[in-house]
Amino acid sequence: MSVETRPSAQPGDPSHSERRVVGNVIRGSIGNLVEWYDWYAYTAFAIYFSGAFFPKGNTTAELLNTAAVFAVGFLMRPLGGWMLGRYADRYGRRAALTLSVTLMAAGSLMIALTPGYATIGVFAPILLVAARLLQGLSVGGEYATSATYLSEVASPGKRGFYSSFQYVTLTAGQLLALGVQIVLQQVLTEQQMSSWGWRIAFVIGAAGAIVVMWLRRSMEESESFTKVAAEEEGKPARRGTLRALLAHPKEVALVVGLTLGGTVAFYTYTTYLQKFMINTGGISKPDAAWINFFALLVFVVLQPLAGRLSDRVGRRPLLLFFGICGTLFTVPLMTVLGGTSSPVAAFFLMLGGLVIVTGYTSINAIVKAELFPTAIRALGVGLPYALTVAVFGGTAELIAFWLKDIGYESVYFYYVSGCILVSLIVYGTMRETSKDSPLEK
Repeated sequence: MSVETRPSAQPGDPSHSERRVVGNVIRGSIGNLVEWYDWYAYTAFAIYFSGAFFPKGNTTAELLNTAAVFAVGFLMRPLGGWMLGRYADRYGRRAALTLSVTLMAAGSLMIALTPGYATIGVFAPILLVAARLLQGLSVGGEYATSATYLSEVASPGKRGFYSSFQYVTLTAGQLLALGVQIVLQQVLTEQQMSSWGWRIAFVIGAAGAIVVMWLRRSMEESESFTKVAAEEEGKPARRGTLRALLAHPKEVALVVGLTLGGTVAFYTYTTYLQKFMINTGGISKPDAAWINFFALLVFVVLQPLAGRLSDRVGRRPLLLFFGICGTLFTVPLMTVLGGTSSPVAAFFLMLGGLVIVTGYTSINAIVKAELFPTAIRALGVGLPYALTVAVFGGTAELIAFWLKDIGYESVYFYYVSGCILVSLIVYGTMRETSKDSPLEK
């Protein structure tokens, strides 16, 4: 298979301008937004469709089932990180990004069209699992390839700023899912939402993914990949192999350590907190949706600010901020949040958690990309990250609901703090990746 690339400007060319960089970042980010909308629509609407795919029982049991399927989707992310990371290192970032959004479109359409348990019985949860497996494969490759693409097309000295837009669009996808939820809550009754209204969100996601498939075909390939592809023309098998990845064991271990605490904290402070407020704090579903929406809106604004700060002071100070504050404040934050029914208090508590996790989310993509050379970058960023997210991020909600179900919900708060502490040890001992990075060579 030949590598199809669009001509990219050389640093000395007049066309190699900040405007060109911004254009590439925008094109690379729009698809990321739609993919993560599709991924998060599942968590946003689980409170409505949990009873459709499983035998009706108590609310916690139904949410536990949907959380289990959510975790199953994460199991495919390492496979997606390997397959699409390998594909991106061999045949280009653009080709891999187009393939990932195609898989996401298929998964969303399956969820939108699958009949409920009352209609087709056990086949309903089976098809739901199949759809989530496709989506897990998609986002496993999307993260690695988009992180690699954004870091490679960014201007030197501004890589932290531009790569932070991965989490801007990632979180914007979650915001869009919440926004759709809020709109539907205003125009449909609770019964309509649980019966069929939730399907609208997945139809929107599938349609958006199809549009992005077309947009990504016009993206420019990154200059870093184009250069390596030209140097190794006719020999793509040298790129993106596990053997090449295993030549960087320290970097692989660093990605695992960097990710562990960050992924548990991110999924706790974002996707789980909405259900925690409803199921434990007693806050209404509409109020919880508004709290999440506005808190995540502030979170989006914080990402490029923190990314730009990392370009000035380095990556490690931000990671240390997240590690120290996350270790110390997660337990009190979650404890107080679980005991409040005030929407205003819940908003500020959630926002506090999101400010803490910004130290990780704003720069985690660029830190990982700075560890690996171009020929192995997408696979190096994607596979160890996806494995860690599958084991820890994907099981966060499942563990939280299980502990609540057996009467030990507060143990989960200490679990999150412990995971962040492990990453803090890594942050305290690692080098500053913005200095002497393969990206700058």
